[in-house]
Order: sequence, then C-alpha cells, then structure tokens
Amino acid sequence: MKADAREKAVALRKNGLTYNEILKKIPVAKSTLSLWLREVGLAKPQLQRISEKKRAAQQHGADAKRRIRVERTEVIYDTAREEIGNLSKRELRLVGATLYWAEGSKAKPHSVSTGIDFGNTDPEMIRLFLFWLRTVLQISPDRIHSSLYLHINHKHRLPDVVRHWEEITKMSVRYVYYKKHNPKKTYRKNIADTYFGTLRIRVSESTDLQRKIQGWIYGITGEHCPVV
Repeated sequence: MKADAREKAVALRKNGLTYNEILKKIPVAKSTLSLWLREVGLAKPQLQRISEKKRAAQQHGADAKRRIRVERTEVIYDTAREEIGNLSKRELRLVGATLYWAEGSKAKPHSVSTGIDFGNTDPEMIRLFLFWLRTVLQISPDRIHSSLYLHINHKHRLPDVVRHWEEITKMSVRYVYYKKHNPKKTYRKNIADTYFGTLRIRVSESTDLQRKIQGWIYGITGEHCPVV
C-alpha cells in the first residue's frame, strides 16, 4: 500500500501539485512525503503552476491581513472620534491657536507687523483653519485670500490643482507662485499627480488679530508675552 501511495504521490507531483495538495489526497506524514519526492524533478509548466499557487496563497494571506488591519483601524478611528465628541468654542479656540502656532507666520524682531498667514498641504487642515477663522475670529469672507505655491514641474497641472483647492476652500485662488528647487534632491515622497502644492491663507488687516492669536499661544504655554 505504501508503494502504491508513493507512486501516486510521485505522479501527482509530476503533474504540478503542491505538497499540501498531495497530502489532501494521500494522508501521510509530511516528512514521509518529502522523502518520497526529494528526487522528483519538475518540468517548467509544473514549476510555474506551483509558483503561481504559492503567489496566490501569499496574496490571499496578505489580503486577509489587510482586511483585519482595516477593520481594526476603523474601530480605533470610531472610538477615538467618539472620545473627542463636539468641541466647545473654547476648545476650538485652542485647536486653532495650536494649528497657527505650528504652521502660521509669527512676528519677528525684523517684522513686527505680521498679519495672519497660514499654509499647509493638508486639505483637512486648511478646511479646519478656514472654519476657525470664520467662526472663532468671525472674519468676513472678503478679508480671506488664498495663494498657491506649486513646483514649476507641475505647471501643466495648474488648472486641476487650482480646481482641487477651490473645491476644498469654496473660494478662488488669488495668486499662484512657482517653486524651482530640484525635486530629485528632496526627501518628499508626494511629488507625483497626488501633489497639489501648498495653499497659503492670508487675512487682510489682521496684525492685531495675529497678536491676539500669539497671546493665546502664550496662554497655552504659560510664557510671558514679550513686546517687540
């Protein structure tokens, strides 16, 4: 019986079946099967079939892991979102001040009269900052302007890039400036068609408001407000 089983295993192997497929048909120990088949050569079509089966199994495993990761991430996101809940006006003020602290222009000894000027590549951050300007600082839309900074290599995509930002901000891009650094020498990964440049949001006649935001930042840090 073992001789028959071995002959059958060899025949199945020569037909391109994998070890696991053979074990389903011939229930022996995997070590025994390995011993039987160690000298069995495979033709190119059989080798290709086994390679394709392995790739399919690997892809199936990768897809399963991805589904688990996506489901787990969604649960984490939903739980974290519920933990935040609705923001109070004070909380929103702190969020916007912190955003400006990170990405906004500040007064310097050589430029003490600086208005509100905020820039980023993240659409959601831009959208949140605009909401903050309109609701917390109560700035009218006619005082808010946007400018686009785009690498010269993407000049041919300008209409699509402008459309991208205008759909997000619900306002016109007022000015366009081109950057000319060498993208081959940058560490940035986002330099393909998913690149939409940097959008800067400026508020006219806002020097004192910028100082007020800086005061909020000092309130967050507990620092004394130096007058320059």
